[in-house]
Amino acid sequence: GDYFLTGDVGVIDEDGFFKIVDRKKEMVLVSGFNVYPSEVEKAITENPKVLEVGVCGGKNEDGTEFVQAFVVKKDDSLTKEEVIETCRNSLTAYKVPKVVHFRDELPKSNVGKILRRLLK
Repeated sequence: GDYFLTGDVGVIDEDGFFKIVDRKKEMVLVSGFNVYPSEVEKAITENPKVLEVGVCGGKNEDGTEFVQAFVVKKDDSLTKEEVIETCRNSLTAYKVPKVVHFRDELPKSNVGKILRRLLK
């Protein structure tokens, strides 16, 4: 059959099922490793003080990328250090955000999906 290129990245799990991981254009390349924003977002939302989060890549002065997180707090006592520590508990070091930004709200589509391309 024919294929339709969607721009999605997927994996086949241990049971042989195909799972969409993220959008290829939203992938962050850190030191030669692929970081999928949805994986980092999932880790951060494990913290009960987080209401919502959007993750995207940022650029260093030398043009290399780093992971950054934009977080809306559920609890005002949440600190950037706590967000980073939450990630360190479940992610490989290169996936941990280098920068954490706190926001009152995140940009969303009409259906409520976070628009990562507008996070800057």
